[in-house]
Amino acid sequence: MSNPAYLIAPSILSANFARLGEEVDNVIKAGADIVHFDVMDNHYVPNLTIGPLVCEALRKHGVTAPIDVHLMVKPVDRIIPDFAKAGATYITFHPEASEHIDRTIGLIREAGCKPGLVFNPATPLDVLEWTLEKLDMVLLMSVNPGFGGQKFIPHVLEKARKVRQMIDARGLDIRIEIDGGVGPANIREVAQAGVDTFVAGSAVFGAGKETDPHRYDSVIAAMRAELAKA
Repeated sequence: MSNPAYLIAPSILSANFARLGEEVDNVIKAGADIVHFDVMDNHYVPNLTIGPLVCEALRKHGVTAPIDVHLMVKPVDRIIPDFAKAGATYITFHPEASEHIDRTIGLIREAGCKPGLVFNPATPLDVLEWTLEKLDMVLLMSVNPGFGGQKFIPHVLEKARKVRQMIDARGLDIRIEIDGGVGPANIREVAQAGVDTFVAGSAVFGAGKETDPHRYDSVIAAMRAELAKA
């Protein structure tokens, strides 16, 4: 990890699922810090992706990096213990997907994981006023959830600045993560808005020829180079 302040979290949503263990191994070797899981239920969001068995399989494969599980499911409480048991490090969820936000945060913590809240581009941040001290991560969606490969929504940078102000004003140690349309071209601007953890799916897994085991090196190095200028 060249700069511990900034963490890069490739989203396996854009990986080759037929070779997932190898894909994750290669992306970690290339310098990624966190494995990001996009869990979608075809109910809260219009897509269906992966569950706890995939998380467990990666742990059994030998992946030791933190696994950051982003739950785009409704309701959320039922699946939290399964992901905790499967080896999740962070579990983040959308406030509108929980009937009792405070209880869901507590469930994640009690299961031994680090809780976080996720805000869609048009979702207000009001709930943070009452929950911030209980969180380890705030994830800001810079696209509408459901599919990879979307374009970055610029007004989310203003939300990032607001979250950064809230965290700093309270003297808390909480990561701000962003997800959607992030790559070497805009990662510096995103960091300057106060973000320290960067989900990148198609920008990383779409790089180079699939037969090249080192194809992720250059794109992650390019992201690091831009972050060094932030």
